[in-house]
Amino acid sequence: MLHHIEINVSDLKRSIQFWQWFLTDLGYEVYQQWERGISWRFRDTYIVFVQTDNRHLVAGYHRSRIGLNHLAFHARSRKHVDEMTEKLKSKGINILYEDRHPYAGGEGHYAVFFEDPDRIKVELAASSSGH
Repeated sequence: MLHHIEINVSDLKRSIQFWQWFLTDLGYEVYQQWERGISWRFRDTYIVFVQTDNRHLVAGYHRSRIGLNHLAFHARSRKHVDEMTEKLKSKGINILYEDRHPYAGGEGHYAVFFEDPDRIKVELAASSSGH
């Protein structure tokens, strides 16, 4: 079981604005908050976002380098994926692989892919049963 994930971000305030509505929709609640970070918790797992020190900002992030490629979350259903897709679009958030959406993960894999403010790829995937 995954205990927690900690992600360094370039602009904590911007990341909070982006992640708060999404994680709340999935059932996460704010767990801890301090000047340079915040975490959201769901059951025994939590996700932490921490402001990157200025001296490390220049390197930036790219999912094709060594390290995290993307975060994938369980959707409640295919309908939930569709509803989230519409919310993302209404917020002006770019849907990745839109030409293959919602099957960009392969035949039978129903998901929406998008990016956070630091271009970390995020996936919301329905179970393979399609319910």
